Amino acid sequence: MNKTSRTTARVPFWLRWLVPVLLVVTWLAIAGIGGPTFGRLSEVSSNDQASFLPAGAEATAAQEWQAKFRESKEIPAVIVIESDSAFTPAQLGEAAALKGKLEALQAGSAVIGPIPSADGKAVQFVVPIASSGEVKVAVTELREELKASAPAGMATFVTGPAGLTADLVSAFAGIDGILLLVALGAVFLILLVVYRSLLLPIAVLFTSVFALCAAILLVFGMAKLGWIQLNGQSQGILSILVIGAATDYALLYVARFREALTHTTNRTAAALTAWKASWEPILASGATVIIALLCLLFSDLNSNKALGPVAAAGILCSLFAALTLLPAMMALLGRAAFWPFRPKLLPETEREPELVTGLEGQKGLWRATGSLVSRRPRTVWAASVLLLLVASAGVLQLKANGVPQTDVILTASNAVDGQEALARHFDAGTGSPAVIVTDEAKAPEVLARTKATAGVGDAYLLADGGAPIIAGAPAAPGAPPAPTAPAVRDGKVLINATLNFAADSNDAENVVVSLRQDLKKIDGGALVGGVTATALDTNTTAQRDLLTIIPVVLAVILVILMLLLRSVLAPVLLVASVVLSYGAAMGVSAFVFNNIFGFPGADATVPLFGFVFLVALGVDYNIFLMSRVREESLKHGTRAGILRGLGVTGGVITSAGVVLAATFAALSVIPIMFLVQLAFIVAFGVLLDTVLVRSLLVPALAYDIGPRLWWPSKLGRPETDAAARAVPSARDAETADAAVG
Repeated sequence: MNKTSRTTARVPFWLRWLVPVLLVVTWLAIAGIGGPTFGRLSEVSSNDQASFLPAGAEATAAQEWQAKFRESKEIPAVIVIESDSAFTPAQLGEAAALKGKLEALQAGSAVIGPIPSADGKAVQFVVPIASSGEVKVAVTELREELKASAPAGMATFVTGPAGLTADLVSAFAGIDGILLLVALGAVFLILLVVYRSLLLPIAVLFTSVFALCAAILLVFGMAKLGWIQLNGQSQGILSILVIGAATDYALLYVARFREALTHTTNRTAAALTAWKASWEPILASGATVIIALLCLLFSDLNSNKALGPVAAAGILCSLFAALTLLPAMMALLGRAAFWPFRPKLLPETEREPELVTGLEGQKGLWRATGSLVSRRPRTVWAASVLLLLVASAGVLQLKANGVPQTDVILTASNAVDGQEALARHFDAGTGSPAVIVTDEAKAPEVLARTKATAGVGDAYLLADGGAPIIAGAPAAPGAPPAPTAPAVRDGKVLINATLNFAADSNDAENVVVSLRQDLKKIDGGALVGGVTATALDTNTTAQRDLLTIIPVVLAVILVILMLLLRSVLAPVLLVASVVLSYGAAMGVSAFVFNNIFGFPGADATVPLFGFVFLVALGVDYNIFLMSRVREESLKHGTRAGILRGLGVTGGVITSAGVVLAATFAALSVIPIMFLVQLAFIVAFGVLLDTVLVRSLLVPALAYDIGPRLWWPSKLGRPETDAAARAVPSARDAETADAAVG
């Protein structure tokens, strides 16, 4: 039998053509439905505060009570008109004339104002906007009306919760187009460099894009049914995560497919061989990330709960695309996928080299890396650990206790400028008061204590319709009499407290803490809510989630690794290495955020999201490496298997790491501080894990430990490990390596 007949075993027609074509057509149909759905995500997506609230916090309970006091959901816009000098009577008259025009634009309740500032250089209006409408559109109309009708030469701002929400929505506008184009462009360029082929990068990108279409279809359906709450933050992360993960899985499969083509001329047989070799690590990797993301369901933050199933759905679609669509395309294309550098069929004698050190047949960078690991394993892993520990020390500088809402948007914002103007002329908390829910019988005492609290500029009961009840305030000429009775719902009343500090400041949060402590002494059921209380509770909840979710994620990953590697010791060491890598990434990120980017701090959810993505995705690369190491160890012994596994996976894992880092770095095109910080943390952390942890630390530590790495499995017993019989010590390996070289 000649070599050609041995490598071209017949494959049934249905397997050679029918199954691959059906799979490709099925995915084309999914993409045809899911692609147009991408533009409809705004129908089920919300960026309002409710999508981020902590589910069980006091601020959330207060908001639920507030809803009982109003017929429609409204969000206040605060209009500020500012002059360099005091308003003249004529200018005040022009400002007053604006009220009717503003009310004509809005579907909310009555406009409050104009309210002159104490220094006479500014006036403000509070304009309730019905949140059932499009807040961004309403704010845009307000800004255009102000430019056209405000007194000449004055600066105008639309700020407050509505203005900030509108500018936040504008900042997320690039999610649908720019982010995706940047990410796909970066991936395509990297794949061109890696494969020096035009067709293969296109096939890999099709896999990623079709996976994203399927994920969008799945997420849209879940959001439409009310199972999840989608927001701009989770939408942006979904796109990046799917592209990065699908490409990573595709790269692993393509590497095994290319290797299989060196052993056979039958493209279908090669596709099946590659599938059999790669399905287990891809499935384990996908399951690890999915379960880690679903651990976010244990969070008390709605934004975290929303991201968990959204991102998990994306990884699920990535996994299926990599295990069905890509193998089908490779089975149809065969060697043509790698044109013009098609893999050549190796002579029979070169296909399974006899290993002594594990470095046989390797060249270039990965031979040099393997040689270093075999010569000085203990020095390599000890130096790597020391470097990571030094980098981790920077975690002490991380200020992840939340940032003011005015610092969240990194581009120019009329709302942010308006908050600064508001603070120059009025109580800084105007338009975003603290809202107190208390028993009707205890309201007078609670109101008096609220007014006496340091940091509270004013406080008053609210009547039906949201009008304030201010004792002794005369009605303006021709105006209806001021209300005298508060609104009551189920025995509860509302009190608005205007703070002296900006609603998103630390000083304002301290006032809320004081109010909660003092008012509960009067009314044990009193609730303090509002914008400031929500930010405070969100930060507190996010910090508590770190202690709850991190142990669960680590336990889940540990169990999956134990099942995959049939070992206890190896998974423990792998998880420890990834945690150390996470600490180093956060330490370096803290230094960069504080000293290079000049950020005032970080969102309280950044450490948690960074942990979930880095640990889950970092374990991916260790799964790719160690599953191949175990495969080689069964054939050649542990130490030779480590060097062989490192050499054959080095290029593909490094490429996967660079791709994933590039896709997450694309998040930085969205001018939201949280996304920019997450982009840097994950991109840097993935590169650190790929270059240092997976290439040096893990192989060197495993090589130093030897067969005991697989304890307590049979492979971990020296007498059953081929290395005990064939592979020499590190010193002998160096000599043998020199001989092979």
